[in-house]
Amino acid sequence: MDLNGDGYNDIISGSWPGEIFFFKGEPNQTYAAPEMLKYKDGEIINIGGGIREERNYLPLEIMGIQAKSMLTIAGNAKFEDTDEGTFVTYNGKRYESTPERPIGITGTASCVQAVDWDDDGDLDIIVGDIGGKVYLLDNEGTAQSYSFGKEKAIAKVSGKAGPYATDWDGDGDLDLLVGAEDGSVSFCENKGNRKSPKLASPVKIVPPGESTSKVNNEDAPKDVRRGDHSKICVTDWNGDGKPDLLVGDFTNQKPDLPEPTPEQKAEHEKIRNKMEKLNEQHLEITKKLIDTSKLSPQERNELKEERDKIRNTIEELNSKLPPEREFHGWVWLFLRK
Repeated sequence: MDLNGDGYNDIISGSWPGEIFFFKGEPNQTYAAPEMLKYKDGEIINIGGGIREERNYLPLEIMGIQAKSMLTIAGNAKFEDTDEGTFVTYNGKRYESTPERPIGITGTASCVQAVDWDDDGDLDIIVGDIGGKVYLLDNEGTAQSYSFGKEKAIAKVSGKAGPYATDWDGDGDLDLLVGAEDGSVSFCENKGNRKSPKLASPVKIVPPGESTSKVNNEDAPKDVRRGDHSKICVTDWNGDGKPDLLVGDFTNQKPDLPEPTPEQKAEHEKIRNKMEKLNEQHLEITKKLIDTSKLSPQERNELKEERDKIRNTIEELNSKLPPEREFHGWVWLFLRK
C-alpha cells in the first residue's frame, strides 16, 4: 500500500487509543518513525475520540471515590505523576487530575484499511471503531499528496468493527466485509457502482463465535474454539480463482494441566488468600493517592513505593499459581465454495 505515491510501500495502523498511525516506506524496505494522520485542516484523526466529562461515573462509586465528575480522554494520552500532583498530557495540552474531577484514559479501538473506495486513483481510508461503526475518510487530495476530509458513516455492526473492502461478489465493484465483537463477519453488498458505492445493510456470512473470552475461568474450554473480536482479510488462499476469508479471533482456553495434588491445592489456596488481602491494600492506597490535596510530597512518594512493593509481591505470588486460563488469537480459514 503506497499512501503517498512515492513508489515505496507504506503501513497504516489503527490503535487502541484511536489515532491512525502512518509508517512511511523508505528504501531497503525500511520505515520512518510513525506519525499520526491528520485531517486536511491539521487536526489529528481520531474518530469518536477526544475529551468528555462524565457525571456520576459508576466505576468511581464502586471504588468508593467521591467525585462530582470524571474527565475521560479517548486518545493517545499519557499520565505523569509529579510532586505537585497527577497530570495527563493529550494533544500537546496538560490537564490536572484532581479528587473533584479525576481523569481516566480510554480508546476507540480503530481498525483501518487503505483502499481506493471511489475509483478516483488515490487511496481513501476505511475505519472501524469500538462501537461497531465503519467510517469512510475520503482522500480529497491526490495519489501523491493525500488530504482527508471529515469521516462519513457507511456501515454498522454489533461492536468493535474490523472492516475490509473487497470485490466479494465478483461484479467489479468494492463491497465491504466487517468483522464484529461477537466473532461474526457481515457482508455489505455494493448496490451502487465502482465510482459511486452504495452499501446494502449487513448480512452475516460467518456466525458469531463462542465468546469464550467472557466466560468464567472454570467454564473456559480446553479444546480450541472460535472466539470473538473478529478481524478479517480476503485472499485467494488455495489459488482456485475465488476469494477466501481469513478470520482472526480472540479467545481463552483452560490450560491442559495435570490435576494438582491435595498438598498443591492447599498451597494454592494459601497463596490466593494472601493475594486477596494484598489486592485490598493496593486498592486502599490507590484511593489515597487520588486525593492528592491531603498528602505531602513525601507522603505521596512513600505511598507510591508501598504500592509498588505490593504490586511486585502480588505478581510474584501469582507466578506460583497454575494459570487458570490462557488467552489466544487463532486464525480461521473459510474457503469459498
